[in-house]
Amino acid sequence: MRPDGEDGERGSTLPLVLVCWLVAALMTFGAIAASDAFLEQQQVQSVCDGAALAAANATDEAALYAIGVGTALPLTRASTQAAVADQLADGRTALHSWSTETDGVEVTVRCTRYAEIAFGWLFLGGQPLERTAVAGARAPTTS
Repeated sequence: MRPDGEDGERGSTLPLVLVCWLVAALMTFGAIAASDAFLEQQQVQSVCDGAALAAANATDEAALYAIGVGTALPLTRASTQAAVADQLADGRTALHSWSTETDGVEVTVRCTRYAEIAFGWLFLGGQPLERTAVAGARAPTTS
């Protein structure tokens, strides 16, 4: 013991407090980054859903007049791609890539965007986060 009554452990709680604050800050930053990533995913999914609906409404008129209306309106890859391109042409929906697939009745649209998220420099090393969404729709019918 020291003659003045102080022991050698005085001030040893400071590192513990600093570590606790660091963990709390990382948890807060992580929650903010995860929320930002979730909102980006929701936005890409919304854009992709709209594109799929537009593509499902894009009937190939040549095929429609040739075979008529059966249980579903005929879709082709060209008509669905043109509809998606038209839907995304407004400029408000920035996607880095998209693609369509159709079996003639249903269409599937895949959309990808690379987004910068909050605190991405900390958790992703400065790289953008890839957000991909898939949406499908069926051509409307009269029955």
